[in-house]
Amino acid sequence: MGEKTENNDTAMPLVSVVVPVKNEEGNVAPLIAEIAGAFENGDTPFEMIFVDDGSTDETPVILANLRASYPMLRQLRHAESRGQSAAIRSGVRAARGTYVATLDGDGQNNPAFIPAMIEILKRSEGSVGIVQGQRVGRKDTAFKRWQSRMANRIRGGILRDGTRDTGCGLKAFPRTVYLELPYFDAIHRFMPALVKREGYEIAHLDVIDRPRHSGVSNYGFWGRLKVGILDLAGVWWLIKRKKPAAKVTEVV
Repeated sequence: MGEKTENNDTAMPLVSVVVPVKNEEGNVAPLIAEIAGAFENGDTPFEMIFVDDGSTDETPVILANLRASYPMLRQLRHAESRGQSAAIRSGVRAARGTYVATLDGDGQNNPAFIPAMIEILKRSEGSVGIVQGQRVGRKDTAFKRWQSRMANRIRGGILRDGTRDTGCGLKAFPRTVYLELPYFDAIHRFMPALVKREGYEIAHLDVIDRPRHSGVSNYGFWGRLKVGILDLAGVWWLIKRKKPAAKVTEVV
């Protein structure tokens, strides 16, 4: 059973864009401008939720200053770093939108793809539980591209979710679907498999990768590999232990 939150005000934003950030002082301002530009036609109400995961640079100050120019911008802050999945979870739980879109805070994900992802969800009428972006033209180093291909190949062979690139931060999903999923650290890397576990379809959208605007990555290879193996085993176990939903009738 997922956590439930009241979400019935028709004035609430339809789309909540959740962005986890840590020490991205050079990236947040241009990214906020790009997100606003992606919705500039005005047809879709939206909000931006930037979750500062314990930054030690000027990221929180810049976000606070930008709120005057972007009234749809909300800022959440973790007092201590808890990781990307925790930041996404904080943002989704605070979201007011029917649909949530996520993207990384380093500028490599282009927000221009978000409206198309939301449209896929709308057209599916509830059958699609996630639209997963899949990067083309990767701008990372050759080693990082290699490790990503290997990780996705192993993960896909075990979980069989039909997704070649779960590491892409661009994702869109109904908020209620996310709240149905079991939470653990690094869940963001396994969302297609877990959404499929709940009986929803997975949609994919090719997205253009871009180089990081500024700064350096907060993630290392060996630490991520170690926990990734444990997480993969855990997700496999969750899928194997899933039972069909019980048929419930009310006794009157």
